[in-house]
Amino acid sequence: MLLLIKGMVCNRCVYVLEQEFTNLGFTEADIQLGRVILNTSDIQTSDLTIIRSMLIKNGFDLLYSRNQIIVEKIKVLVENGINIQLTTNTSLKFSTYISNKLNKNYDTLSAIFSSIEGNTLEKHIILQKIEKVKELLVYTDQSLSDIAFTLGYSSPSHLSNQLKKYTGFTSSYYKQIRQDKIIIQKQASKN
Repeated sequence: MLLLIKGMVCNRCVYVLEQEFTNLGFTEADIQLGRVILNTSDIQTSDLTIIRSMLIKNGFDLLYSRNQIIVEKIKVLVENGINIQLTTNTSLKFSTYISNKLNKNYDTLSAIFSSIEGNTLEKHIILQKIEKVKELLVYTDQSLSDIAFTLGYSSPSHLSNQLKKYTGFTSSYYKQIRQDKIIIQKQASKN
């Protein structure tokens, strides 16, 4: 049985659901971004209620409408697009990428996204990039310039302005978190 899942956007989501489905007794589930395939066709309504409750508890939900499914596909494509930029160091035009992958007009996809999410697709892309920037600043030694170039920003100052606008913090704040983590790790290794 195929279950389409709303809110799965990263590998950690897959890991969490693997654990949760195992806890529910579904040990042979194939879990990928946006979907879960259970190796049984004999799912009762009560099982779906339990599954949905578990999903909601973990920040996910079942998908029902065609437009909800499209939105979830868009979210996965945004995450994949960001990862493509990071691994290949090539700029990616998200409107073209998403439109080509879903074989639909970008304006139509953007309108569907906004109607379901209550937020624009462009803002979603920006917010996902900002989350990745925060992660890179805290967990890697990449400079803001390198990150800006890799993620297709026109300049480091443009990225810096967006970071400040959407998080309230500068890149220095996240670099300081990294430095604090390094100090704590060094102290812990001495003990």
